[in-house]
Amino acid sequence: MHIGMIGLGRMGGNMAERLRRGGHTVVGYDRDPDISDVGSLRELVERLPAPRAVWVMVPAGEPTRQTIHSLGEILEAGDVIIDGGNAHYVDDQRHGEELAAKGIGFVDCGVSGGVWGLDNGYALMVGGEEEHVKRLMPIFETLKPEGEYGFVHAGPVGAGHFVKMVHNGIEYGMMQAFGEGYELIKASGLVTNVTDTFRSWKEGTVIRSWLLDLMVRALEADPDLHGIRGYAQDSGEGRWTVQAAVDHAVPLPVITAALYARFASRQEESEAMRVVAALRNQFGGHATEATKGADSPGADVTPPAP
Repeated sequence: MHIGMIGLGRMGGNMAERLRRGGHTVVGYDRDPDISDVGSLRELVERLPAPRAVWVMVPAGEPTRQTIHSLGEILEAGDVIIDGGNAHYVDDQRHGEELAAKGIGFVDCGVSGGVWGLDNGYALMVGGEEEHVKRLMPIFETLKPEGEYGFVHAGPVGAGHFVKMVHNGIEYGMMQAFGEGYELIKASGLVTNVTDTFRSWKEGTVIRSWLLDLMVRALEADPDLHGIRGYAQDSGEGRWTVQAAVDHAVPLPVITAALYARFASRQEESEAMRVVAALRNQFGGHATEATKGADSPGADVTPPAP
């Protein structure tokens, strides 16, 4: 099958390579001319036989919106666009409606697999009309892992990125749990072989998982993780998951706490905890770092009558 791939970074480039290995003809476009097969989106479209399939693998937000809009001006009725980035499902629904008015199909595809996907395959979560998904199955079959699992047609346009969003929210919670467990084990002073403890859990336990395997790999390379700063960025899906939970009145305490923990990791010093320290000082005379060892002015403050 012929397909255009827009965005040849770590994910897009590896996906294009996996497709080529699977016998497909891939025409790639990237802003970096050194890795691009063509010089423009129009040239990419001209290189593909109709009806065309074009996969967009660029950062979510404005880059994706601009790329899809530009393709909508170039492609023809009967062509189909696949958005494989981490777009918001609300954007998918809008893109689907706008492109349908021109006779252009739209499929949203949440992709998981990271740098390991080239060899192991990518988990694909797809949203779109049945006719478009069926037509693209040769592409999906090549990208997914071998075997029964790793692909789902989750529903209409938007459903693919919605379940990928929830998938990433779950991932936030699982990573936070591993991190907290690690910190407690180290703080105990009782466990002298932390790395082997986590390694032992890879078989026979209910928490065995690929994330556990990756954690063991990181600990084997750097047992105390001294080479890594405790700063965790979020790429957007966690926020969208929590917002969707608010919209649907579904409680997500674990995922929400994991998202907030990432926010906390970026603070050199928490303004909120400055307030907490100041209030403890005021009502209880508890020493703050600035007044440690000195009399606390808060100790002499009389609370107001109830």
